[in-house]
Amino acid sequence: QVHLVESGGGLVQARGSLRLICTASGRIFSIDTMAWYRQAPGKQRELVASITASGSTNYADSMKGRFTISRDNAKNTVYLQMNSLKPEDTAVYSCNARLHDGLRYPSYYWGQGTQVTVSS
Repeated sequence: QVHLVESGGGLVQARGSLRLICTASGRIFSIDTMAWYRQAPGKQRELVASITASGSTNYADSMKGRFTISRDNAKNTVYLQMNSLKPEDTAVYSCNARLHDGLRYPSYYWGQGTQVTVSS
């Protein structure tokens, strides 16, 4: 079984910064893409950023230049550095991983989510 655990959320003032961390543990042979998603109240979940095992990154347009995704493959950990935060960034941020856990095909796992609240 695989678990993804996020940390680093909290309350921050506008223009502030936060760093989210997500670590995968359990029966893991390798991890392909890791990503951060977010869901604000009353809105659909949206992709924030993703990163492949080789380090290629992808960002949602509204996060480009403010957020940075990175990972440490040796630690099965992905990070999200969020700068210049805005009240509209308030959401539950969840980690997602596409990984190989011994089954024939890759599996997708989700963390429990961490709340980020940005005050104006």
